[in-house]
Amino acid sequence: MIGYTMFGSADVARARGFYDPLMALFGARVVEAYTSEDRVWYATAPGAPMLVITKPHDGGNASFGNGTMVALPAASRAAVAEIHAKALALGGADEGAPGVRTGAFYGAYFRDLDGNKLCAFTLAE
Repeated sequence: MIGYTMFGSADVARARGFYDPLMALFGARVVEAYTSEDRVWYATAPGAPMLVITKPHDGGNASFGNGTMVALPAASRAAVAEIHAKALALGGADEGAPGVRTGAFYGAYFRDLDGNKLCAFTLAE
């Protein structure tokens, strides 16, 4: 149902320093055909949902939404922990350490360099 999700960034080149290594842990890579100096697209496969980091189209300041979050599926609990640790090492902010939240939902929460909130999660036990 979701084709792509966008996050605004004040500095796309700086954001790539955060997202390029982090998205690699999800098995995603840059979609060069859509990427420019003003935006970068990430995908795991053709036709899969994509994540886009972009300068706001209206030229205004990039900002994050209160209550807005993007959750990205990880392959395992170990991968969730690795992604969370990598996000923090890249300068992201901790929003919740890896752990079981409800039932089999295992997630970790962090913010990127522009304050956007993400969750790495798995339903694998």
